[in-house]
Amino acid sequence: MSINANHHPWRPSRRELLSRAGGGFGSLALAGLLSNQGLLANAGGSALSPLAARPAHFAPKAKSVIFLFMYGGPSHIDLFDHKPALKKFAGKKVSESVDTKGARSSGGLFPSPYKFERHGESGHWVSDRYPNLARVIDKTAMLRGVYGHSISHAPALFELNTGQIRTGFPSLGSWVTYGLGSHNQDLPGFVVMYDYRGGPIGGAPNWGSGFLPGAFQGTPVRSKGTPILNLSRPGKLDQGRQRQLLDYAARLNRGHRERHPAEAALEARIESFELAYRMQAAAPEALDLKGESEATRKLYGIERGKPGQYFGTQCLMARRLVERGVRFVQLYSGGGHGDNNWDAHGSITGNHNKHCAATDQPMAGLLEDLEQRGLLDETLVVWGGEFGRTPQKQGGGGRDHHPFGFTMWMAGGGIKGGTSHGETDEVGYHAAVDRTSVHDVHATILHLMGMDHERLTYHFSGRDFRLTDVAGKVIDQVIA
Repeated sequence: MSINANHHPWRPSRRELLSRAGGGFGSLALAGLLSNQGLLANAGGSALSPLAARPAHFAPKAKSVIFLFMYGGPSHIDLFDHKPALKKFAGKKVSESVDTKGARSSGGLFPSPYKFERHGESGHWVSDRYPNLARVIDKTAMLRGVYGHSISHAPALFELNTGQIRTGFPSLGSWVTYGLGSHNQDLPGFVVMYDYRGGPIGGAPNWGSGFLPGAFQGTPVRSKGTPILNLSRPGKLDQGRQRQLLDYAARLNRGHRERHPAEAALEARIESFELAYRMQAAAPEALDLKGESEATRKLYGIERGKPGQYFGTQCLMARRLVERGVRFVQLYSGGGHGDNNWDAHGSITGNHNKHCAATDQPMAGLLEDLEQRGLLDETLVVWGGEFGRTPQKQGGGGRDHHPFGFTMWMAGGGIKGGTSHGETDEVGYHAAVDRTSVHDVHATILHLMGMDHERLTYHFSGRDFRLTDVAGKVIDQVIA
C-alpha cells in the first residue's frame, strides 16, 4: 500500500503512521536518526536555527571573513605586479612573445603610468595609487599568479563568488555559513554591501545560496540611506502584536510542513521571518556609526567630501559586524557600468585614480583598526576582482579584461604577512609560476576557517557538490 504524504482523515501521514504503528517504536527510531544528524526540533517545536554555530573540521585560524571585492577588474600591473619589461617593449604586439589565444584586445604593450616602489620589510611592490595601503602592506600575502576562465564580467564574477562560471551554484559566503553557521543569531550570517551606484553584473546570484537552503544566502545591506529596507515594523503595529502574528504564522507554516515534509524551503522561510524579527533590534545598533569616535572615522577616511567616505563607511560597518559575530561580510567597490566600477576600458588613469582614492585609506584603516582591537588574527581579509587587465593598450589609454593572470591578496586570519605566491610572465600576461586557480583561493579560505574543502559537501541532484568542484589546493605557502 502506498502512503500519501499529504494529510487526509482516511490516510495517515508517514509521521502519523510511525507514531501509531508498533506502539510508536517507529517514531522513536526516527527521532534517534534525526537527533544523530542534528535535525531534531527542540521541545518548543521550533527547529534548530540553520545559522546556529557548528564545529569546524579542525581548529580554525579565522572566525570571520571580510571580502573586499573590486568589481569591474582592477589592473594588477598598475597596482601590485610591477613589470619593468612593459617599458622596454612598449608598443610591441604582445602576441610576438606570448600566446594570446582568447584575448579580445590586440593593442601594443602599454607601460604602467604609475610609479612603483617596494614597501615594508617584505619589499612588496605597490604603486603610488595606494600610499596608505603601502604603510600596512607587510600584513598582506600577495597572490600574483591567480587565473580564471572567463573574459566576460558576469561569468568571471560567478567564478570568483561561486567557483563556477554559470549561475545556480552557492556562493562562497553561503558555503561558509552552511559549514559553520554564525556566532550571532540576531544578525545574518552572511552580509553583502554593494555599491550605491548599483550592484555587480549578474546581481543576486553572486551572493545566492544556489541549491543550499535559502537561510544561507547573503543579506544585502546598504551603507548609504536606510541600511536594510523594510526592517522597521509599521507604526501601528507594536512589538507584542507583531510577536503574536509571527507565532500564529509559524503555527500555520509548521502545520503545512507536517503535511509536506519534502518541502525543505519552508523551514528556511519560517527562520527568515524570525531572523527579520530579531534583526529589528540588533541590526540598527550594529550598523549605527554614531558611537564611533572621530578618530576612528578619520582612520577609515570617513570625512565629508573625501573620496573614501562611502567605502570607508562600508569597511567600518564590516568591522562592527564581525565584531558582533557575523561570519562573512562582502563589500563591493564599484557599481553599475563603465567608469562607475573598475572597468577601465577608456583610460586607466581616469578610472583607477578615482577608485584607488576611494578605497586606499578605508582598506588601510580597516587592517589597522582590526589589529588595534585584537580582531585581525581572527578575521581573514581578502582583496580581489573578477579578473585583472591587459598589459596591452585599449583605445587611447585603457586596458581590456584579463583573466589569464592577475593579483589577489589576503591578510589576517592565519595569513603569513609579507609573503608572496605565484608570478605572471615578464609582461604580466599569463600566470606563469605557481599558478593559482580560483578553486585554490577558495580551498585556502575554507582551510583558514577550519574546513576541509573536500569534506564540505552538499548532496543535490544525485551527487555530492562542493565549492571547489573536483579541484582546489590549499596554498600552504601563505599560511602562518
